[in-house]
Order: sequence, then structure tokens, then C-alpha cells
Amino acid sequence: MAGVHPSALVDPGARLGAGVEIGPFVVIGPDVSLGDRVRVEHHASVLGPSTIGADTHVYPFASIGSAPQDLGYRGEPTRLEIGERNVFREFVTVNRGTVKGGGLTRIGSGCFFMAYAHVAHDSTIGNQVIMANCAALAGHIRIDDHAILGGLVAVHQWARIGRLAMIGGVSGVALDVPPFCIASGERAKLYGLNLVGLKRHGFSDKRIADIKKAYRLLFRAGLTLKAAMDAVENELPDSPEAAEMLEFIRTTKRGVTR
Repeated sequence: MAGVHPSALVDPGARLGAGVEIGPFVVIGPDVSLGDRVRVEHHASVLGPSTIGADTHVYPFASIGSAPQDLGYRGEPTRLEIGERNVFREFVTVNRGTVKGGGLTRIGSGCFFMAYAHVAHDSTIGNQVIMANCAALAGHIRIDDHAILGGLVAVHQWARIGRLAMIGGVSGVALDVPPFCIASGERAKLYGLNLVGLKRHGFSDKRIADIKKAYRLLFRAGLTLKAAMDAVENELPDSPEAAEMLEFIRTTKRGVTR
């Protein structure tokens, strides 16, 4: 049975899973689906159409599933989809999608959003992503699995942040940040590889050595980007991580942080 505080406002059309806890003065709108054991603390709101997976914890004053902050939005029924075991701390805001952006904001599982973090419309967040306090995403952003954004990071719309990348605090990300890299600065630049993250995720010494070589060729050898990519392809033909970095660069639309 769901535990709903008497002061909470839960729309009759909302669907609550087993063991859901709804705290005082919470607002749960129509077309909201909360998975088993979701906990929404006092004064938070979850608006729909939105789906939140099991064992997610929404802290006080968070706003999940509100309308996109987009001047062209006209009240269309766009969506928010959130996976399991996520944490949304105090005053976090997550907006639904827009029709022109595909209509969907999506967050994976196991993510941690610290206080005041913001996820804008039509963004796609992978699994086990961490956004520290006041980190903010503009619209249409993609963040891949295990990426970490430091406090007060701002990411430009349409930018991408690759798998296991790490963004230093108080940085402005205007271009795509490749997988496995560390970026920092007012207009972020690359400052090496996230070696600690790679080791924590079980990458072997051989795989890390291949990533280091690919990084040196791409960003430290003084080559044109095309020549550097050709060199990586020729010298590391059997490295899946090198291939991942190359594919990330090939598919960039905004350009790549170097």
C-alpha cells in the first residue's frame, strides 16, 4: 500500500506502485507513474506525463516533470522518463521535453543529482551520472554513463559529454567532451584522462594504456584532427575504447573540446 500524507495532493489519475511514500504538501499531477518504493518528500512536486522508476528518492522542494522552459512551448503533452534508484536532492528541477525536440526528456538509472541541479528539456542522461550542486544543463544535451559534472558547471544546448568523462567545477562546456576525458575551465579545455574513474570501473592496464595512446594522438601530438583520427585508427585497430572515442568525434555537431 502507498503511504500518502493527508496534506498531499495526489491526482486520481496518478499511478502509485507498492510501498510508495508521499510526504506532506507534495503535489503529484495527472499522468504520473511512480514505481515501487519511490519516496517523495515534503513540498516536492512531480508533474506529468512522467514515469519514475522504483526506489527513486525525491527530496524536499524538488520539481520533477514540470513544463519545459522554452518560449515555443504551447502546453503539448510531452514526457519525462526516469529509471530506477535515482536521487534528486533539494530544489533539483527536471523539465519535460518539447515537441520540436522529440517530446521526451530521459534519465537512466542510479543517477545522483545534488541540490539545485537542473536538467532541461529533451536532454538524455545515461546511467550512474552524477551532477553536483548547481550544475545546469541546457536543452537537447546528451550525457553518457558514469559521467561526473562538478558544482556550478553549465553545459551549452546540444552539447554531449561522453562516457566516464569528468567536468571540473565552475566550468562552461560549449563543445562536446569526449569519453574518458577531464575538462575544465570558463570555456572548458581538456586536461587529461579520468584515470581514477577508469580504474574504479575495472579497466585493465592494457585498456588504459590504449586510451592514453589514443588521447595523445588525438589531442597532444599537434596533428590535424583528421590526421590524428587516422593515426588512432591505424595504430589501435583492436581497441574498443579508441573506437568509441573516434565514433564520438565523427558524430559531433557542435565540435569537440580539445
